[in-house]
Order: sequence, then C-alpha cells, then structure tokens
Amino acid sequence: QVQLVESGGGVVQTGGSLKLSCSVSGAFSAYHVGWYRQPPLTEREFVAGIRPNGETKYGNVMKGRTTISRDGAKNMAYLQMTNLQPEDSAVYYCNVPTGSWEGGFLGPWGLGTQVTVAS
Repeated sequence: QVQLVESGGGVVQTGGSLKLSCSVSGAFSAYHVGWYRQPPLTEREFVAGIRPNGETKYGNVMKGRTTISRDGAKNMAYLQMTNLQPEDSAVYYCNVPTGSWEGGFLGPWGLGTQVTVAS
C-alpha cells in the first residue's frame, strides 16, 4: 500500500509563498500524484496533479499561483505556491489517483500539512 507524508506547511503573510513536499512510498515512477486541499467546513478540492511523464494539470482553485513538480530520485512531489491569500488557508494533502484526478485514490489520506495565510 502506498504511503504519503506531506510537509512544508506553516503560517505565511498574505502575498507570501510556500513550498510543500510529499514523500511517496512504492512504485513512484509509475504514479500520478495530486495535491488537494480542504479548507474548514469545505469539501476537498483538487489543486494540481503531475503524471509520471511530467505532464501537469492544474485545478481552478489556485490556477496561475502554483507549480507542481516531482523528483523520481527522491520519491518526492512538490507544490510551490505563490501570492497566497487568506482563502488559501487549508490542510493540504497529496495522494495517488487511480483514475481521474478527483476520483479514487491509491493511498490512505495522511495527516496533511496545514497552511495558514494571515491577513
């Protein structure tokens, strides 16, 4: 079973940047990896995804303000976020989708990493 561990969250001022990291166990080179977020009292949202060949897909919630990347040598995926706004405050998760970016997932959801944007 794939295991995922997110890190890199924290408190940042409005307009600031953060880079989140996702450690992925298993056959990383074959996995699509997606980043998702869940603001308080809101359903989980798709932020960005990256295919094994490096092709990327961005959701609408943070379009133009995120860059997803992956490092096969380290089994890591990253989410660089810029110009953060208070509405971006959420718990951010990564996972391996089995079909569409917002369908089923291979891994259990981890603890995520909290991002808080102070106004």
